Amino acid sequence: MSNADLQTRKNAATPRGVGVMTDFYAARAENSELWDVEGRRFIDFAGGIAVLNTGHRHPKQVAAITEQLNSFTHTAYQIVPYESYVSLAEKVNARTPGTHAKKTAFFTTGAEAVENAIKIARAATGRAGVIAFTGGFHGRTMMGMALTGKVAPYKIGFGPFPSEIYHVPFPVESHGVTENDSLKAIQNLFKADIEPTRVAAIILEPVQGEGGFYMASQSFMRALRALCDEHGILLIADEVQTGFGRTGKLFAMEHYDVQADLTTFAKSLAGGMPLSGVCGRTEIMDAPAPGGLGGTYAGNALALASAHAVLDIIDSENLLDRANVLGDKLKARLNDLRAQVPQISDVRGPGAMNAVEFVDAATGLPSPEFTQKVRVAALNKGLLLLSCGTYANVIRFLFPLTIQDSVFDEGMAILESVLIEAAKA
Repeated sequence: MSNADLQTRKNAATPRGVGVMTDFYAARAENSELWDVEGRRFIDFAGGIAVLNTGHRHPKQVAAITEQLNSFTHTAYQIVPYESYVSLAEKVNARTPGTHAKKTAFFTTGAEAVENAIKIARAATGRAGVIAFTGGFHGRTMMGMALTGKVAPYKIGFGPFPSEIYHVPFPVESHGVTENDSLKAIQNLFKADIEPTRVAAIILEPVQGEGGFYMASQSFMRALRALCDEHGILLIADEVQTGFGRTGKLFAMEHYDVQADLTTFAKSLAGGMPLSGVCGRTEIMDAPAPGGLGGTYAGNALALASAHAVLDIIDSENLLDRANVLGDKLKARLNDLRAQVPQISDVRGPGAMNAVEFVDAATGLPSPEFTQKVRVAALNKGLLLLSCGTYANVIRFLFPLTIQDSVFDEGMAILESVLIEAAKA
């Protein structure tokens, strides 16, 4: 079996709309490394798009899934429930920010969690409007696309989208948008498009993922919280990419001194198994009537078993501290390269949710060309990287927090070499 043969079969059997970044096929993986069907090794700095904070095939996850597999795989929680759903909800309720009473419901994908958060917010407030931000990514379902603040490639050809969704600029000062600009844009919405008494929720990623790893400031989050409190609007933190240790906290909202009303999460919650959830204030979560929430696979038993193991791994292996150590090391290395790589315009991100942004050295404008050159060169040397950003000029780093020091150093050495080579080209 060769990569070329599989590529031919893939192109014949699957639609082009399912975009695939690489042309090689995985055969096996372990922790922070994977091997293709031809035996080539790659260092994984992509982590399945932030799904593998605990690495590929962590022994505790494998053991937990195997044990559950020997009991049962599926009953549909809404038909015959099981203890693991209840106990994981208890753990999440205890560990999301805020001391208020909380409840949690589990789903399958991040987009599904976001959709249900909007349903819950609308049921709790009796309002329809939702405010989201440019650059935000909230999924590929119809509501997810409506909320997502990026047209290409997510929205092209798929409209019309659900109504009563409004976008305002996310504050990124390097792109000419201040916090005051964003807050003024919300006030302008209230004047021109929708009165605040019809807005159910404001949703944002504390650190934008696909948008480029821009983190909302403490002052901006406080201002949003105050705005929501003033008008009876719910604040939804989309922690699908930021959650479960990536930012050096279990949840990114722990970096702030205000709390969200609802929190969505997925990705690294179950370390590669499909599981997502919404956690929120008890009175808000109880707003939908029985049967209003759920799904055939929502809270699958195998995925729940994996999630219990993930939380144990994060605690027992001190992965929150590890995220900060790895992130600081990476950012220091990248900042040291600025003199040799003038295309580096910014190095940022909390914990191990880090990014490097590139511009044209002569014009200072975003350079997706340089970014693509770096990503491809790294891949050719065995380092898997992801790009992102509104201008496609950002490399984001999502390596497992369990990555071995030697493999991490090897990956950084490859990164340094391709950056220097690309800058000289």
